[in-house]
Amino acid sequence: MVAIGSRAPAFTLTDTNGKKVQLSKLRGTNVVLYFYPKDDTPGCTCEANEFTALLPHFKKLNTLVFGVSKDTVEQHKKFTKKHALDVPLLSDPDGKMIEKYGFWVEKNMYGKKYMGIQRATVLIDEAGKITHIWDKVKPKGHAAEVLEQVKAL
Repeated sequence: MVAIGSRAPAFTLTDTNGKKVQLSKLRGTNVVLYFYPKDDTPGCTCEANEFTALLPHFKKLNTLVFGVSKDTVEQHKKFTKKHALDVPLLSDPDGKMIEKYGFWVEKNMYGKKYMGIQRATVLIDEAGKITHIWDKVKPKGHAAEVLEQVKAL
């Protein structure tokens, strides 16, 4: 897993609109990466809606917000359209970036073990350093919690 104070691992991923997003080109802005398991599930929808609602506040604080999952760009487009989301979603279909950040983990549901994405968020400052990590996130109210941390930068 990534650590506070370390340089955020580099990535280039495709967003909802088919545009390449490269972390190194985002220097000079704060970046919030929220990792979530799957588009259009209750918790992921709640989290995406809350980040969308607060997006203007993040922008005023020179902060970009991206959701990250293994869903395809096409799945992201459907999810975005269905829920009128404004927050860009990044597609990591092979999970390499999710693994680099340490959020591809073993999960256990009803005694069955499997690998999946841990719901987590990373805050990266303007210089590309990780300043805060939220792991095992509960979706409701999380976006507001992240916004308060951005205000403290």
